[in-house]
Amino acid sequence: MPEARAWQLVLERIETDLLDGRLRPGDRLPPERELASTLGVGRSSVREALRVLEVMGLIRTGTGSGPTSGAIIIATPRGGMSALLRLQVAAQGFPLDDVVRTRLVLESAVIDALASDPDRDTGDARSVVDAMDAADLTPAEFLSLDAQLHLALAEASGNVVIAAMMAGLRTAIESYVQAGAEGIADWDAAAARLRREHRSILDAVDAGDAERARTLIHDHITGYYAQAGLARSHD
Repeated sequence: MPEARAWQLVLERIETDLLDGRLRPGDRLPPERELASTLGVGRSSVREALRVLEVMGLIRTGTGSGPTSGAIIIATPRGGMSALLRLQVAAQGFPLDDVVRTRLVLESAVIDALASDPDRDTGDARSVVDAMDAADLTPAEFLSLDAQLHLALAEASGNVVIAAMMAGLRTAIESYVQAGAEGIADWDAAAARLRREHRSILDAVDAGDAERARTLIHDHITGYYAQAGLARSHD
């Protein structure tokens, strides 16, 4: 199983156990080696899934050995977090074409709101774009940052519902995008084009040009899927 998909398997397993009550605050997760063996993935995939859960505030990880090492559950997902996790788990089975169409609707709304807001703050999104300029990024690392960029834009829009939906769809989106990278013959050229597109989108947003920004985000999303051979054209 490719690493990009393997860590998602780990994440989904732990999320499902949290949602179903099989894991509760105070419970310790099995050691990395045991989780990796049980799920048939590499330890790096386990570490990536645990990092995501820690960022979400659901676990705390320790180092070393003994009773305080490993990862411990510190919160039970409730309310919005529970809904977010359930969406993320369910999203793995969503048809790709539906995910693409949903992205177009959500991200067009995000871009329109940002471009129309004179008090917009695209600083976090620009920071992610800058990080994507690093020359030593693997395709998986680059596309993980790409997913973070689109989430940062959603969060910057101030619409908490859209931001939560984008976060819930992130795993599904990243999964499809990562798979698509394998179908791109010249990755370096594709990455360079994506970098240019990201900056053009942000420039249009910061210039307050909502119409141009919407056109650019539409072409950006559909263009990648078309290049990777993942989805048909979307109007």
